[in-house]
Amino acid sequence: MNPSIDDLQAFADAWNRHDIEALMGFMAEDCVFEASAGSDVCGTRYAGRDAVRAGFSEVWKTFPDAQWRAPCHFVCGDRGVSEWTFTGTRTDGTRVEVNGCDLFTFREGKIATKNSYRKTRLPVPVA
Repeated sequence: MNPSIDDLQAFADAWNRHDIEALMGFMAEDCVFEASAGSDVCGTRYAGRDAVRAGFSEVWKTFPDAQWRAPCHFVCGDRGVSEWTFTGTRTDGTRVEVNGCDLFTFREGKIATKNSYRKTRLPVPVA
């Protein structure tokens, strides 16, 4: 059985709580996370639970106040999509606000692949 829209919402809620244990509970043993930024064509690829855990945690290190707002999800068979608006302030004080999405592949009720995309935008001035 594949995750549902409710499962993707619970996954999004865990991101906004910065709850690594809850997030990893959704991930398959041999999971992959392809981050939206990095030097490879896929961004940065994290393969395996330890690497994915580190990749997820790196997001919060880079953006300590990271939030994914107004999520919208859909699931079709073994694939899913979450759309959102990402907001966060880097440790250097620059602020980011961009639209993005995650593409998911599911296997045996878990997330096998989380492939993340987000728009590129100049930093938003801090008021």
